[in-house]
Amino acid sequence: MPDQNAQITWRAGQVPVSTQFDDPYFSLEDGAAETAYVFLAGNDLPERFRPGFHIAELGFGTGLNLLLAWDAWMRAGHDGPLHFTSFEAYPMRPEDMAQAHAAFPALDGRRDALTAAWAGAGGVLELPGLRAEIIIGDARETLPVWQGQADAWFLDGFSPAKNPELWGDDLMAEVARHTAPGGSAATYTAAGFVRRALTAGGFEVSRIPGYGRKRHMTRARMPA
Repeated sequence: MPDQNAQITWRAGQVPVSTQFDDPYFSLEDGAAETAYVFLAGNDLPERFRPGFHIAELGFGTGLNLLLAWDAWMRAGHDGPLHFTSFEAYPMRPEDMAQAHAAFPALDGRRDALTAAWAGAGGVLELPGLRAEIIIGDARETLPVWQGQADAWFLDGFSPAKNPELWGDDLMAEVARHTAPGGSAATYTAAGFVRRALTAGGFEVSRIPGYGRKRHMTRARMPA
């Protein structure tokens, strides 16, 4: 599949909306708070952080999840970098990322450091306390050949109803296969077929209250 930048429109000048999937990149209420609730707290972070911790993600989007995870890591004061791998089919243009991040706190300069480092084409980003790799392409092709294992997964594709390819049984099985013992996953969706696919992969899955207007979300834990 050829590389292709994300095609977006804007709501209120601050919330990017994918025209490919007709879905916003983050909550219309408060994207940073949503990330903190769903992906950080949903994976028991920063409490589980330890040296060498590795987060993996389906759907890099604006990079907001990476930004807030990196900030939490730095505030936790661990030695060495946070490892972060994200799988993204449609990378966002640098100017769009900068506009999307304008509404969020500077986080001691980390917001601007991330946008300055992002060239819109994936690859490895080396920043103080962070080593991130953004793998461009269809995750159904790129994840199976990835050699890593994640301690925590952020499952952040667009809505399963609009982007079912990123939530299929085979891909969720690959997520499970690339999860370290005792690892975890979290996602804003509570769709039954997603929970069943995670369960089939070996996760212990629970449905918990969601963020904002979402009634429920999903937490998953891999036995140690």
